Amino acid sequence: MTAPVRWAVGAFLATFATLYVALALGAALPATAPLGIPDPGVFTGWALMVTRVLSDLAGLATVGFLTTAAFLLPSSAREVQGLAARSVRVASTTAFAWAGATLVLFFFSTSQLFGTPPSALSWNLFTEYGTGSETGRAQLAQIVIALLVAVLARRTFSVRAAALLLGLALGGFVPQAMSGHSAGAGAHDLAIVSMLLHLVGAALWVGGLAGLAWVALMGSRRLPAAVTRFSTLAVWCVAILAVSGVVNAATRIQGLSDLDSRYALLIGLKVLALVVLAGLGLVHRRRTVTSLEQADGLSDDAAVRGPARRLFLRIAAVELIVMGMTVAVAVALSRTPTPRPDDLYDTTVNAILGGPLPPDPTLWRLLWGFTPNGVGLAVVGLCLALYVKGLLVMHRRGDRWPVGRTISWMAGLVMVAWATFGGLGVYSHVLFSAHMVSHMMLSMVAPILLILGAPVTLALRTLPGPRGKGDVSPRQMLVSLLHSRFVSVVTHPLFATAIFVGSLYGLYFTPIFETAMESHVGHGLMELHFLAAGSLFYYVIIGIDPSPRRIAPLWRFVILLVTIPFHAFFSITLMAMTSVIASGYYNQLERPYATDLLSDQYLGGGIAWAMGEVPLVLVMGALFVQWFRSDSRDAVRHDRNASKNDGAELAAYNAYLAGLAGRPSPQKKAPQKPAPDKPVPEADEARPESSDRAPRG
Repeated sequence: MTAPVRWAVGAFLATFATLYVALALGAALPATAPLGIPDPGVFTGWALMVTRVLSDLAGLATVGFLTTAAFLLPSSAREVQGLAARSVRVASTTAFAWAGATLVLFFFSTSQLFGTPPSALSWNLFTEYGTGSETGRAQLAQIVIALLVAVLARRTFSVRAAALLLGLALGGFVPQAMSGHSAGAGAHDLAIVSMLLHLVGAALWVGGLAGLAWVALMGSRRLPAAVTRFSTLAVWCVAILAVSGVVNAATRIQGLSDLDSRYALLIGLKVLALVVLAGLGLVHRRRTVTSLEQADGLSDDAAVRGPARRLFLRIAAVELIVMGMTVAVAVALSRTPTPRPDDLYDTTVNAILGGPLPPDPTLWRLLWGFTPNGVGLAVVGLCLALYVKGLLVMHRRGDRWPVGRTISWMAGLVMVAWATFGGLGVYSHVLFSAHMVSHMMLSMVAPILLILGAPVTLALRTLPGPRGKGDVSPRQMLVSLLHSRFVSVVTHPLFATAIFVGSLYGLYFTPIFETAMESHVGHGLMELHFLAAGSLFYYVIIGIDPSPRRIAPLWRFVILLVTIPFHAFFSITLMAMTSVIASGYYNQLERPYATDLLSDQYLGGGIAWAMGEVPLVLVMGALFVQWFRSDSRDAVRHDRNASKNDGAELAAYNAYLAGLAGRPSPQKKAPQKPAPDKPVPEADEARPESSDRAPRG
């Protein structure tokens, strides 16, 4: 038995032994049901646990091998080559395994739900579970995504395609995050978003390390470069795992009194595992990464690089075993009852809002209130962390970054925070007028500030560059995205304006708005859409970041002049309506304040009119400033050119005007016949005529 096989067998035994112990600690071991209750059998219970572990591990491996191919292994061309190409093929295999394990999980979940032994299951039960159960729909969606990844990976030959496929594979964890405890816990959207971030962070970390171990086993010389790049990614993953884990646990535990529960005990085991893994990661950064880089730089001899590689493999193997054990604890945790009841939605209002109806709105509550909005917290937290990281990189390099841009970015994030999880976010679910203020903040005010923060420029100056000739680095991928056909289409002024204006009419004058308000996920997606549509529009109009399109200031004014009437007409239409938008949703709330829904809607229309026009006027002022500065820079550039070529451009322009007037230019002298006793020098005959150049301005 070879060493890799021994390590694999050890990891398998450790993982499933941990699963048994964790289930015992959580009092979730499969057992025979009491008499009178349908019993699928103990085998179904154990099969559920084992297939859940296998499905999760296969999903993590799929993400890991795609990460290895797209970001960790340096390439000398746009196509995935050598070991990176093999990594994509391995990802296809693990994706097939992911789909197969989830299909088996679907089978045994049906057996568990209906209390029917596997041998007695019928097609009707499968159909009912797949269409009537949230967990069943999530499992089917995950199977479809895994199959798509598996098939598409067979046709993936470029680094860009591998990166897109990685995004699809990470999307396979979305259905999983939306089912289970997250579906019934309080603070519904916070539980879903934190769980999704937790799964994505775990997939990139665990899967990426598995991919690196595979690269080391293959004996690749590109291992040191891959480990160095993964080290940075791992730090981000640990931070995301820690924060999202604490937030998610807080949605299941009601207070300190619950810390002695079995659920809290298992959470403590996960925290301990995270601390151990973070410590091993620190050893990697301080010892193995340095050893690999030094050995790789000293010699090409495999005997010299061998000790550093073996050291890396040993620590990575221990890490992967601990990670497998942690996955087993997580599976046991999903089967353990939470201290907070799964179903807190005992009333219609609680079910709709994810909590009780907020009290009467006051200025203080509107300014300083708080609601656990998962989308808002994730957007603000990630954008803040990434921007600060970019500033730190610039500071370490000794580069300067305009303070005004930083202030603008932070002010934009404050606006997003207030509109989503601040006091305004509290009442945006309850009052149409508050919702309209939140909408205007997310689509009209915050995007202006965020765009003026120049985040794309900061990313281009701080993202890792190529490590060698032809290497496709994260910075190059961003540049490639900016020059892609997709970005060229979405940044077209007509497209951006259509999305910006069309969203108003398409959302509020159709049933889409009421449907989105009744769903936590729908409300979160609506907030993301407002922010994205506004950011795209202002990126096109006043963006200072690199863009595939440069629009003249005059055309920007035209776009604004076209937009303002559509926005004003929407607001006036809203104020003139005699019927209430989404009346079914607002009637269900039965709020004791602002009971006149039509008046609240009229107020919302007025707010949209006022708040919608003011930013547009401000943007017009900003455009005037940008136009003036652009003309000033052009004038300075032309003066500089004129001083360099002794006014040749001006002379050419005057000659052009003189030609139009039918008379010779005052600067262009008429040709003179040479005196018979003075022959024309040859150098004068060969001198070019500067007046033939086309004027620039």
